[in-house]
Amino acid sequence: MTRSREFAVLAAALSILGVAQAQDFKAGLAAKVDAATKAKDGVVVGQNGWLFLMEELRHLSVGTFWGDAAKSVSQASNPAYADPLPAILDFRDQLKKAGIDLLVVPVPAKATIYPEQIVPGAVNSETARLDSADSEFLAVLKKNGVTVIDLVPPFLQFKKDHPDQLLYSKEDTHWSGFGIGVASDLIAAAVRQETWFGSVPQSKFSTATAPVSVTGDLVGLMTTDKPGPESVVLTSVSDSAGKPVQMNHQSPLLLLGDSHNLIYSVGEDMLAVSSGLPENLDAKIGFAADVVGVRGSGATPARINLARHGDSLSGKKMVVWVFTVREFTEGQGWRKVPVIKVGQ
Repeated sequence: MTRSREFAVLAAALSILGVAQAQDFKAGLAAKVDAATKAKDGVVVGQNGWLFLMEELRHLSVGTFWGDAAKSVSQASNPAYADPLPAILDFRDQLKKAGIDLLVVPVPAKATIYPEQIVPGAVNSETARLDSADSEFLAVLKKNGVTVIDLVPPFLQFKKDHPDQLLYSKEDTHWSGFGIGVASDLIAAAVRQETWFGSVPQSKFSTATAPVSVTGDLVGLMTTDKPGPESVVLTSVSDSAGKPVQMNHQSPLLLLGDSHNLIYSVGEDMLAVSSGLPENLDAKIGFAADVVGVRGSGATPARINLARHGDSLSGKKMVVWVFTVREFTEGQGWRKVPVIKVGQ
């Protein structure tokens, strides 16, 4: 057997093994979702103090969720809004006609990056993805001309290189300061490649990294004994006057989406101020972004809030759409929302 033939046989064997591992992972998650549903518990307790949102695990367990499969797996109340693909393409097309670029940044499920904490022995890798449906859908978006950042490979690499620096809060649905750091680096690199970037006036920002004690949102959903607060390392950002960074409604850059744009940024139930994705991105690109973030669904409600501004995104050059992957199946559905008024 030639060496090329040996490599082909090995690749085929690894592919079959990867498919089997993904199927076993989905089956394990489905069993945990079924048990949680019967117990009427929205939180699934994993290993070593890790908590997982039941809806997020369900999303990872259902498989293909677009096209003909959408209606059978989506939790959307209206089947017409089950498929995320038409709404995403429509939004991209509206922005494109207005001269605005779209960058889609789905936030991976916590169990995608730390599968071993919910299904012991599970291992995710770039070449054998346990989140195969999410990976395949991002490939569909790219094939249709949508610019996407797939955070899974860089997150898995960061986890390998920094095993003690967790990318997610154990007790919260959101990412940690380290997760924000990796994501903001990648988004900033994309923004700096835009032709208009060089014409934006630059500002100076200061940063400070420190652990912060927080009680995550999953703790409040638990029906069993609740753990105490956990320590999360955050990087806070201040402006040249030493004050928390404020969003800029006149900015050419808009961050859109769910509470991943608000966590550690706006305080109160978002746990901290001036330490979230917007501020960390601002510090890396040198100017403040505009932000439209919602505490609920980052799919349709976020775009409805954007449309309510009524300015057809005047002055915007780029929209970065950040939302959790569970929105693909677990949210309120994917309506087409007219955000750009015809004639403006």
